[in-house]
Amino acid sequence: MPVVSIMPSGKTIEMPAGTPLVDAILAAGDSIAQKCAGKGECDSCHIFVHEGRKSISKIQRKENEQLDSIVGVGSKSRLACQAILGEENVTVELLGFASGL
Repeated sequence: MPVVSIMPSGKTIEMPAGTPLVDAILAAGDSIAQKCAGKGECDSCHIFVHEGRKSISKIQRKENEQLDSIVGVGSKSRLACQAILGEENVTVELLGFASGL
């Protein structure tokens, strides 16, 4: 099973492939906002994926449109509720507003 490493907390968790990254983050004990209940309709779970990007699910149109509306988006940006864990280890960074719950 792949390992999800979460920055800045340094927490790690082993989760099965097919798990949404938001679920892995919560299971590791970190907080992350979910204003739209995982529907990809807000920006509250915006994260950066630093390692393992090619292993997680591809960005779908709905997520891409939402990311386009967020200030500070980069090539590592994903919505944690829409990014599905693949077979490789992943390192994600919770952004300041997302991890401060």
